[in-house]
Parts: sequence; structure tokens; C-alpha cells
Amino acid sequence: MPSSVAEPAHEAIDRILSLEIARVTERAAISAARLRGRGDEKAADQAAVDAMRRELGTLSIAGTVVIGEGERDEAPMLYIGEQLGTGGPKVDIAVDPLEGTTLCAKNMPGAIATMAMAQGGTLLNAPDVYMEKIAIGPGYPNGIVDLDLPPGENIVALAKAKGVKPAEITALVLERPRHAEIIAAIRKVGAAVRLITDGDVAGIIHTAQPDATGIDIYLGVGGAPEGVLAAAALRCIGGQIQCRLVLDTEEKRARAAKMGVTDARKKYALEDMVRGDCIFAATGVTDGALLQGVKFGRGIIETETVVMRSATGTVRWIGAEHRQRE
Repeated sequence: MPSSVAEPAHEAIDRILSLEIARVTERAAISAARLRGRGDEKAADQAAVDAMRRELGTLSIAGTVVIGEGERDEAPMLYIGEQLGTGGPKVDIAVDPLEGTTLCAKNMPGAIATMAMAQGGTLLNAPDVYMEKIAIGPGYPNGIVDLDLPPGENIVALAKAKGVKPAEITALVLERPRHAEIIAAIRKVGAAVRLITDGDVAGIIHTAQPDATGIDIYLGVGGAPEGVLAAAALRCIGGQIQCRLVLDTEEKRARAAKMGVTDARKKYALEDMVRGDCIFAATGVTDGALLQGVKFGRGIIETETVVMRSATGTVRWIGAEHRQRE
């Protein structure tokens, strides 16, 4: 029988970190991976959602989804505001059960299952809308780049801080028509652009290790859920991020207001999006630069997961073998 004494949130974070959060993303990744290459994005995403929700429901937490699959009327499961867990300390949950639905459906590199968990009331509660983003890795003065500066000026400022010429800077950008001007501005100052089709959580994480990934800065507009999840990862491993919700209609502004967003033009720094101790986890669905995808063998399923903790700066890489259950 569960104890009637509430467990402190920081102790719960410690306990959950010990493989439980990894199990959540592993189950979602395995379920999605069964549908790799089938061309059905919705089916793959739903499989990941179902598996992640099922596993979260077994944890000894009083969890609230603050970043999820959308508002309740739009998302029957893992919707913003949904309560999960069997009871325990209050925690905020941010999820993207399948980041890169298209990548999974086409069996292309970079699809992952990802989530973050933090002490209750410390993650940004935002609607599922677009978000402007700029991110760099650790080791730079605060404010060296700014969302309100032109892309070219940000590249020049970053190059100066790094002690290199703009030509030695590489920016990661989602390949979308809306980013044509950003791409042109980056190239105009001599910097390189690396385009990705999907997966900006992993893309932003790449800025934290430029020597290994070759990525110095992330620029562009993507989903708000991915922005908060990426901020959680950077809080664990270092870096800077600025974001702004794209609330370009009355309907979006009204949705945001219901969640407590009073300034539609507010710039969110990392500390605004993730204020407390948090953990971040991601499991590969398809092979990618960040994680290897799920491998199905005879009686054994292999997964690769990364788990990060902000309070300690710990990064754990977990290679797991799963037998017979799936």
C-alpha cells in the first residue's frame, strides 16, 4: 500500500531518473518503430502516444501534462492538462511521443520519442502553436544572440564571441518555405546552412556540442512543444535559447490566454520555460545523428536512450535489450 507521506519532489525526480523515465520513451519508440516505413504518420504517432501514456500511468506521481499533443478537444490522450500517474509528488510533464512523424513514416533518419519531467509548476504551459526559436551552445555570455536581431547580425555576433569568422559558423534550419529569408540572410554573411526536414529537438541539442556535430546555432520557427522540450535538454547540458509563441490569430491568443499567457509578444529565455530541476529523455525510433533507432531481433529488441538531469548535469546513455514483452 502506498505511503500516506508525500515524497518531496526532488526525491521523486531522483527516483524517476533511475530508469523509469527511460522506460517511458523506450516503450513509445518501440511502438512507433513497428510502423516505420509504412507511410502512415497518424498511426505511428498514435502508437507512440498510446504506449507513452500507458507507461506514464504506472508511475508513482501526480503528473500534469503541460506540453502535449494539443488541447483536450483536439487530443484524446496526452492532452494539455491531462492528469497521469498513480499518485505522489506533483510534477509537470512535457511530451512529444514521436518527434518526426514523417521521418518515421518514411523510415528516414532522426525520429525520436522524447519527454521531460520537472517539479510541478516549473515548465512553461503553452498551447500547441508555432514558436520562433534561436539557440546556441554553452560557453557564451548571456544575450550574445537575440531573437529580435536579424539573422545575419546573430551570426556575426556569435562568430566574434567564438573567435572565428562568420564563414566558420554553421546554422541549422528546418527546410521550410517560411525560412527562405533566414537562410538567405545566413548565407549572405558567409555562414553555412545545414537543412533538416524535421526534428528540431535533436537539432537544438546539437548546438550544445558544436565540435562533435558541426552545428553552432539553430534558427527558425517550429512547434512550441519541441521548443520547451529542447529548453529542458539545454537546461541539463548547457546552452542558451530564446523563443516566442506565434500567436497570429485571435483564436490562438485566446487559447494562450487560457493558459496564463498575458503577453503575446513575450520572449522566453531558457529560465522562463524550465524554471526548476528537470530530467529529459529521448529514445531513437529511426537511426539518427543523436540516437540509434530501435533494432528488432529474434526475441530481443534493442533501444538507445539518452537521459539528462539538470541539477547534476548528468547525461546517461542507455543501451537496452527488451525480451518478449513487446
